[in-house]
Amino acid sequence: MNVMEPSLTGLRVLREIAERGSFSAAAAELGYTQSAVSRQVAALERAAGVKLFDRGPGGVALTAPGATLLRHAVVALDALAAAERELKGVAPECSVVRLGTFPSAGTLILPRTLAVLRRTQPGIRVTTREATTPALVRALRARTIDLAILAVRPPYRPLDDQTPRLECETLLETKLLLAVPADSGLGNRDVVDLEELAGQEWIAGGSNPAEPMMGVWPGLPGRPRITHTARDWLTKLHLVAAGSGITTVPQGLADVVPAGVRLVEVRGGPAEHRRVVLARLPGPRPPGVAQVIQVLHREAARRPA
Repeated sequence: MNVMEPSLTGLRVLREIAERGSFSAAAAELGYTQSAVSRQVAALERAAGVKLFDRGPGGVALTAPGATLLRHAVVALDALAAAERELKGVAPECSVVRLGTFPSAGTLILPRTLAVLRRTQPGIRVTTREATTPALVRALRARTIDLAILAVRPPYRPLDDQTPRLECETLLETKLLLAVPADSGLGNRDVVDLEELAGQEWIAGGSNPAEPMMGVWPGLPGRPRITHTARDWLTKLHLVAAGSGITTVPQGLADVVPAGVRLVEVRGGPAEHRRVVLARLPGPRPPGVAQVIQVLHREAARRPA
């Protein structure tokens, strides 16, 4: 019987590609050439006897056998890392929980959660990483983060089509508002009609096939006039305050809106609700992860949507 003998380098490359979504991004992170990464994948596929990735114009995605191999590879890699620390006599760290967040989560609930954990759970150290929803879902699958705070929109479909399905717990519900200059024609109103937004100048985030554009009102008639792009919410809001355009924000950001910005509702079209969820792989919850989940739920419940 043939025994599969993948190299450790191949397993590390597998995990990095699964997390980054492309060979080139994995190569850059690992310090390899793209051709070296491709050779490692080819060798790993020969050893496994199956195709591990589907290639497409938007990047690469794990096949079902690739997801199976990844699930076992991360266990092996983590075990080897633990063995290395033990052999070097490195004392075990406090419980580390790796948390991924979408951009505005840092304003919504993250700072208060971290403050509570520092005060009440000094044995838990939380590290955070900000990224898009697709990137955080890949990181969960690659087990390089333990939890992800994500913003999802109706109809609230599964986050990806891989198995096992990610577990999602709702932290809070919010709705989308429009941020406009307070001294503009839109700024002296509480509600504006969707049709009035045609022809406005917008401040938006970047977009790609896997991640919709953020900052332009969904269902806006016609092609939006995007004059500025920025990923950071506070940058967008300060551009609005400067009269450079308008943008969309979750209602939960009302507390950090700078002077010169007014939040208004949009009438027309379906209501734009958002759900903030906490996602993780199914399975037992280590004590540190369970504590972080508990505090996140408690702090989310204290915040008005």
